Amino acid sequence: MASSSLFSTPSTAHHSYSHCYSISRSFVGAPSPSRSKLFFLRRNASASRFTAGRDFLVRSLFTETDHKLKDDDSITPHVAPGSIAADAASIASSIKYHAEFTPLFSPQQFDLLKAFFATAQSVRDALILNWNATYDYYEKMNVKQANYLSLEFLQGRALLNEIGNLELTGAYAEALRKLGKDLENVARQEPDAALGNGGLGRLASCFLDSLATLNYPAWGYGLRYKYGLFKQRITKDGQEEVAEDWLEMGNPWEIVRNDVSYPVKFYGKVVEGSDGKRHWIGGEDIIAIAYDVPIPGYKTKTTINLRLWSTKVRSEDFDLYDFNAGNHTKACEAQTNAEKICYILYPGDESMEGKVLRLKQQYTLCSASLQDIIARFERRSGEYVDWEEFPEKVAVQMNDTHPTLCIPELMRILIDLKGLTWREAWKITQRTVAYTNHTVLPEALEKWSLELMQKLLPRHVEIIEMIDEELINTIISEYGTADPVLLEKKLKAMRILENVDFPASVKDLLVQPKESSIVDPDEEIQSSDEEVEHVDEEVELVDEEVKLVDEDVELIDEGVEPIDEEEPTGEGTQKKTVLSEPVPELPKMVRMANLSVVASHAVNGVAEIHSEIVKEEVFNEFFKLWPEKFQNKTNGVTPRRWIRFCNPDLSELITKWIHTEDWVLNTEKLAELRKFADDEELHTEWRAAKKSNKLKVISFLKEKTGYLVSPDAMFDVQVKRIHEYKRQLLNILGIVYRYKKMKEMTTEERKTQFVPRVCIFGGKAFATYVQAKRIVKFITDVGATVNHDSEIGDLLKVIFVPDYNVSVAELLIPASELSQHIRKLEVVIIGLKGAIKAHLGPRCNHSLIRAPSLPSHVPFWRVTAGMEASGTSNMKFAMNGCILIGTLDGANVEIRQEVGEENFFLFGARAHEIAGIRKERAEGKFVPDPRFEEVKEYVRSGIFGPSNYDELIGSLEGNEGFGQGDYFLVGKDFPSYIECQEQVDEAYRDQKRWTRMSILNTAGSYKFSSDRTIHEYAKDIWNIKPVEIP
Repeated sequence: MASSSLFSTPSTAHHSYSHCYSISRSFVGAPSPSRSKLFFLRRNASASRFTAGRDFLVRSLFTETDHKLKDDDSITPHVAPGSIAADAASIASSIKYHAEFTPLFSPQQFDLLKAFFATAQSVRDALILNWNATYDYYEKMNVKQANYLSLEFLQGRALLNEIGNLELTGAYAEALRKLGKDLENVARQEPDAALGNGGLGRLASCFLDSLATLNYPAWGYGLRYKYGLFKQRITKDGQEEVAEDWLEMGNPWEIVRNDVSYPVKFYGKVVEGSDGKRHWIGGEDIIAIAYDVPIPGYKTKTTINLRLWSTKVRSEDFDLYDFNAGNHTKACEAQTNAEKICYILYPGDESMEGKVLRLKQQYTLCSASLQDIIARFERRSGEYVDWEEFPEKVAVQMNDTHPTLCIPELMRILIDLKGLTWREAWKITQRTVAYTNHTVLPEALEKWSLELMQKLLPRHVEIIEMIDEELINTIISEYGTADPVLLEKKLKAMRILENVDFPASVKDLLVQPKESSIVDPDEEIQSSDEEVEHVDEEVELVDEEVKLVDEDVELIDEGVEPIDEEEPTGEGTQKKTVLSEPVPELPKMVRMANLSVVASHAVNGVAEIHSEIVKEEVFNEFFKLWPEKFQNKTNGVTPRRWIRFCNPDLSELITKWIHTEDWVLNTEKLAELRKFADDEELHTEWRAAKKSNKLKVISFLKEKTGYLVSPDAMFDVQVKRIHEYKRQLLNILGIVYRYKKMKEMTTEERKTQFVPRVCIFGGKAFATYVQAKRIVKFITDVGATVNHDSEIGDLLKVIFVPDYNVSVAELLIPASELSQHIRKLEVVIIGLKGAIKAHLGPRCNHSLIRAPSLPSHVPFWRVTAGMEASGTSNMKFAMNGCILIGTLDGANVEIRQEVGEENFFLFGARAHEIAGIRKERAEGKFVPDPRFEEVKEYVRSGIFGPSNYDELIGSLEGNEGFGQGDYFLVGKDFPSYIECQEQVDEAYRDQKRWTRMSILNTAGSYKFSSDRTIHEYAKDIWNIKPVEIP
C-alpha cells in the first residue's frame, strides 16, 4: 500500500475524512541533541524550501518592546521545521513565535493567559510531530486498533501532564522564566476540559494515558460539550449551577478537522427499495465535525488521538427566506437543533424534549464514530475490502451502556450501505464489540422507550427487533420447550424488548396444558394456607427491602390483575373471580444493557466483587448461557498524573528510596517501600512531603473559600458526586456529633479527647436531585457555624470546596491524610409488580425497576447486593499515602487486601446482614442508637441556622415509605462509624504508626495502575499488541 501523502487531497465521497497526520509539521525551535528527551523526526526534502521564510518570521520577534515580552540574549531565533527541541532557548523562541503569529489576544501585552495559550501551542507543535509519526506508522503497518467509545472523558488540565509525558517540564519552566513567567502560574490559567462528570470519565482518560504510554494502537471517541455538566457555585442558599465556560477563550489543544465530517440522521422512515433492501429516508439530517486532541504517552514517541464530535447543519439549512421575513427563530431552528446536541453533558430528561436530546447525543457519538472507524478500515484495506477481516483490525469498547447504539448502527452500515447479509453482519458485530458494565443497580441499567426510539431511529428499531428475535431463538434452542414456565421466565428476564409481545410462533410454545380444576377440598385448603403463609413472608421481606431512592422517585401504580380465588364446595372447587382495577399497559422499553450483553463478545465488570455480582445477579441468566463472555477488569488510575505529576515531593521520595524511577511505568516496584516502612529517616521525609502538600491546599482553600486552616490538623477528605448512597450525610452527621461533644467539654478536655481536623467536602449534586442539594446546603451551614466558633478554633473546620474537578483533586489528594469511602452496600428487590421511577443522577436515564408491595400471585423476585461498581478515587488516595475509612464495597475490598487490613479503617454492616436489618426496621423493631437521636435533635435545635432540615432528617426516620425509613442505613451504621472515627484519632496521635500506615498504603497501591488494566483489556478482550514507533 502506498504511503499516504501528508498533503493529500481529501476524498470526494459524500463525507470526507482525514487523519491525524495531515497537520503541518512545522515546529519552531532548534534541537539540542545533547539534551533532547524526545525522538526526532527529520524533515523531508520538500520542507527545506520553507526554512528561509520561517527564519525571517522568527527574527521579527526581536522587534518587540520589553513591555510585551522579556527578551534574553540567550534565546536563539533558529528554527528547524520537522524536529523537536528540548532546550529552554529554543522553547522560549517557540513560545514567542506563537505569542505573535498564532494570535488569540491583542498584541499589547504578554499576560499570563496569553502566555498559557502560546505555551500550549508550542507544546502542541511537539505533540503533532509524534502524532504524525504514530499514525504514519499505523497506516503503513495496518495494525489492529482499539476504539474506546465513552460519553465522558474527564481530562483535567493538559499542560503539565503533556510536558511531563514529553519529559520537558524543566525545559519549559526555564523557558518561561526567561520570558518573565512562572510555569505553575501559567498552568493555572488553563480551565479543566468540561467533558465529563465523575469516575466514568476519569477512568476513560486514565485509559487513554495508559494506551499511549504502553504503545497500544487506539483512539478515544467522545462528544465536544460546549457547556459541560455545569459549574458549581456555593451561595448562602446552597448549590447553584451555571454553564461551564471552558471553551470561552478557545481550546489550544484541539484541532478542528473541517474535512472530517459525517452525516447523522434522525426521524424519517424506512422503505423497501426495488432491490429488496431497506432504505432509511427523509427526516432530520445533521453533520458531525471532528475535533482532535493528541494524547501523548510517557517516555515514548506514541501519541494517540481523542476524537470529539461537534454538531451542525449545512449552510443551506439556514432558512434565508424566513430570516428576511422576520421569522428569525424559525430560520435558525435547524442549526439550533443540531448544535444543542453537544451543548451539555447529561441534559435533564424529565421532559420528553430532554429524553430526545439524550438519545440524540448517544446516537451521534455512535454513528459518527462508527462511520469514521469504517472509513479508516476501508482506506487501510486498499482496493479490496474483506469485511471478514474487520474484527481482525478493529475493536470497539463501549464504556457503559451509553454507546450501545453502535451495535445496531454497525449492523445498519454493514447491511444497508455495504451490502452484507444479516448473518455476515451479525457475526462481524459480535466479534468486534465489547461492553464494560459500571453498575449493579437495576435502575441504572439504561432503558429507552421503544416508541421514542421508533420515532427517532426507525431503522435501528427494526435491527434491534431482529436481534431480539435472534436471542429468543437462541434461548429456545438452549432450554427447549418441555417446561413452558421456565422458558417464559428465561425469555422475560433476557429479552432486549421489555413488555413487548412475543412472536406468534413463540406464544404457541408458551401455552400450558390445562389442568383439572377438581381437587380434594382438604388438600386445597391446606395448600392455600401454606401459600398464604409463604406469600406473607415474601411480601413482608419485599416491603421491608425496597425503599424509594430519593425525593425524585415516583411510585407508579401499575394496578392489580384479576386474581382467581377458588372456594371449596360440596361438588368440588368452584372459582370465584375477584375483579380489581384494570391494569394499564406497561411501557414498552428497549433494555440497552441486555442488547450490549447479547451483541458483545466480552462483558466485564470493573472490580472483583462487582464482576461476581454481574455474573451471579445482574446478568445471571446470560452468564449461564454464555459464561465465556464474562470477565473482570479491576479499574486503575494512571500513576503519571496521580502521583508523578500531581505529587512531585512524594515522587522524588519514592525514587530516592527504591533507587529507580521505573515505578512510574512499573508500579509493582512501589511494593519495595514495604522494606522501609519502619525507617525513621523515611518517616521524617514522608511527613515533610505531606506537610508541603498541605501548605499548598491551605493557600487554595483560603483563596476559594476564605477559610484559613491549620497545617497541623488532620486533613479528612470526602470528594465525589453528591448522592445519598455515597453517604456524605453520614460524614457530616458524624462531624456534628464531634462538634457537639466538643462544645460540652472544657478547652483542656477537647485537646485531650480530639485530634484537630479539617473536614473537606467536594462534589456536585445533579441539578434536579433535590435531596443531594439539601445535603450540600447542610454541609455548608454546618461549616459556617463551626468555622466561626472561636471556642473550637483549629480543632475542627468544615469546608465545602466549590466546583470540584480534576485540578482540585490534584491538589487535595496529595495533601489528604484520611479519605472517606463510606457508600452503602445495597440490596435491591426486583419483582414483577409495581414500579419505582428513580432518578439516580446524571448518568442514568429514567427507567423502571421492579418494586415494593408484590401481590401474592407474583412469583418472581431477586436480591441484588452491592451498589458501587468499583470507584477509582479510592485508588488515587491510597497511591498518595492517604488512609481510607470505608465499607467493603467496590474496589475497597481489593485495596484493603493489598494494603493490609490493619491499614484500612473498616466499619458498618456487611452485605449479608442488610436483609435482616431492613426486615427488623420494617417490623418496627429497630432501636436507634441514643447518640444518633442526640445528633438529630441537635440539628433540629437551630444551632446551624434558620434553614429547615425536616425533609433531610425525616428521611432517616420512620420504618418505611416514601422519603423515610433510612434506606441507606445511616442510623444503623452511625454508632460503628463514630467508634471507627475514634480509632482514627487514636492512630493519628501516634504519628509513627500513622506514617507507617501511610507508607504501606502507597506500597500496596501498585495493583491499581491503569497500565495493568489496559494490558488485561488488550490481551483478553481487544487482542491488540504494542506497536513501537521507529
